[in-house]
Amino acid sequence: MFVLVLECSTSSAKAMYYDTEHESYDVCSRPYEPDFPGELTLFNPEHVFEQMLAVGREIVRGRRVDIIALCSAWHSIGLFDKKFCPVTPMYQWSNNLGDELCTRYRDDASYTQQYYETTGCMVNAIYPFFKLKKLSESLDLGKYCAMGQGSYNNCRITGNWAVTDCMLSGSGLMNTHELTYDAALLEELGLSRQQLPPVCTYRDQFTLCEEAAKKLGIGSGIPVIATCADGALNHTGSGALHAGTMTFSVGTSGAMRMVSERPKLSPQGRTWCYRSPSTWLVGAATNGATNCLDWFKKLAFGDEVTYSEIENDIKTLQNTPVFLPFVFGERCPGWRDGIRGGFKNLCPQHDLYDMYLGIEEGILFNLYQCYLDLIQEHGEPDHIRLSGGILNSKLWSQMCADIFGRTIEIDPCKHASLMGGVILAKERLKIIESIEGYALPPTGCIEPDLDKRAMYKDKFEKYLEFYNEL
Repeated sequence: MFVLVLECSTSSAKAMYYDTEHESYDVCSRPYEPDFPGELTLFNPEHVFEQMLAVGREIVRGRRVDIIALCSAWHSIGLFDKKFCPVTPMYQWSNNLGDELCTRYRDDASYTQQYYETTGCMVNAIYPFFKLKKLSESLDLGKYCAMGQGSYNNCRITGNWAVTDCMLSGSGLMNTHELTYDAALLEELGLSRQQLPPVCTYRDQFTLCEEAAKKLGIGSGIPVIATCADGALNHTGSGALHAGTMTFSVGTSGAMRMVSERPKLSPQGRTWCYRSPSTWLVGAATNGATNCLDWFKKLAFGDEVTYSEIENDIKTLQNTPVFLPFVFGERCPGWRDGIRGGFKNLCPQHDLYDMYLGIEEGILFNLYQCYLDLIQEHGEPDHIRLSGGILNSKLWSQMCADIFGRTIEIDPCKHASLMGGVILAKERLKIIESIEGYALPPTGCIEPDLDKRAMYKDKFEKYLEFYNEL
């Protein structure tokens, strides 16, 4: 059997063509062509959809497809007319539309706590609820439909308007105890359920419509699994839908996730709780990761210099300034949209390489903060499974193990979110009994250097000093 997985990530369209008999696959990825020059947080939803189909057509090349699974990034939102034509751009999680609004809302401790306990999401501008709230100040939301990129893809590829509970859980609109839209929050926005896509699960049946089939170069009527979130499918594709394994991805942003049998929240509101395709996930995420490195590399070294060349010229790990990785604001643990970080304790003897290394450290210190909060509430995991662009750097990956003081397992699948779509398809095709039973051994391990552990502990304490001053 042959599976096609189509994904709209934060910055690129991706496709995987998977042969279940030989367990082999091809992958195609292409960065989005920008719709708004100089603005990477806004997209035209139709253009994103077309680019996703284009990479799908490229990888299929007329070959047989038995089932399609869809994947998209969490937290996007846009407004549409009654014919589902875009009225606004698609706002990505990184767009700061609701920053000022959320700063005001967080001053109301009662509102913040109630919102967190209802949705599993914190008051923060990444969530679609607050982008819609901000849009309502200048637009009458009652005239429009609202949906994220994942729901738009469902509609365009199957003809059915729907949102999975997995995608909805990251919107800040879902009542975690009822697995549907929260009535009070919709009333606050002035929206009715008829203006939002009906809720479904990954097990609901949809099929490929004729228009999308022609663009993919395959036949219509093929089963389609509705869009699930990339973070949730990353956890699924890593074979981690069971207790004891934490997935840890460091890509454009950073995230760590663990399975929970029920919705579970942090008393301090430092973590989130969303749905995987079939169970609950508790975790934490940060806005700043490789996007911070990309920003600094372009400014300091230019596009021609590679990351490997930069790291090969690093002479020492000792002499680094502190970097607070909030170039794009803060998500976990503090959820402060409006704060900005930067370098602290920067001295004349620091050069560009020290600053670059400080950025790598600061990103991991922010994630280590999140890790400490997560294990305080949910216990320490037996296994930590690492994925993402960090694995392209031996230096940075080793630093991760040294800072966490844990053996770090290397995720066996470089494309874990795409593989998560394959796992859903395998269950639908009855190749595996359930997605929860799927497991995959790591391809290797990174052992911590305990001699460096003390150095990083001291650096982390210095990081916390500056963090607490923000």
